[in-house]
Amino acid sequence: MLGTLHRQGFRGFLVVNGHGGNVPAQEPLERWAAAQEGVRFRFHSWWDSPAVRDAASAVYPGEATHASWFENFPWTRLAGVPLPEAEKPMVTDREALRELAPEAVKAAIGDGSYGGPYQVPDEDGMRVWGAGVQEVRALIESL
Repeated sequence: MLGTLHRQGFRGFLVVNGHGGNVPAQEPLERWAAAQEGVRFRFHSWWDSPAVRDAASAVYPGEATHASWFENFPWTRLAGVPLPEAEKPMVTDREALRELAPEAVKAAIGDGSYGGPYQVPDEDGMRVWGAGVQEVRALIESL
C-alpha cells in the first residue's frame, strides 16, 4: 500500500500502530522506506510513547496493560456488556504466554486482560488518549 501511495507522489509516511502484534511490521516498512529516494518515514506505536506512558502513569500508578483500562475508551466498549468492578491481578509471566496457542492463553488468563482495573473514569482515559493524539499530530507536522 505504501508503494501505491509513493507512486502517486506521497513522500512522507507516518504509520501509527495500534496493536503490539503489528510491531514486527516496523522493520520491513523501514527497510522499504530507506530504499526509496526522498521518503520520510516514521513507525509510531502510540501506546508505547513517553507522552502516553507519562499520562497513563498519572491516571493509574500500576502498569497499563493489554485489555485493561488502558485500552478501554468510550468508542471501544460493547453496549450492554458490564465490566468487572475489581482489579484483575497482574499476569506475572507474559513471556510464557507468547509460547502458548491462543486457546491455552485464554485458559490461562481468561479474558485477555493482563491485569489492573478494567476501567477508569472517562475523563482520565481521555487524558491518555489526548496525549496520544497530540503526539501523533506533532509527528505529522514533523514529517
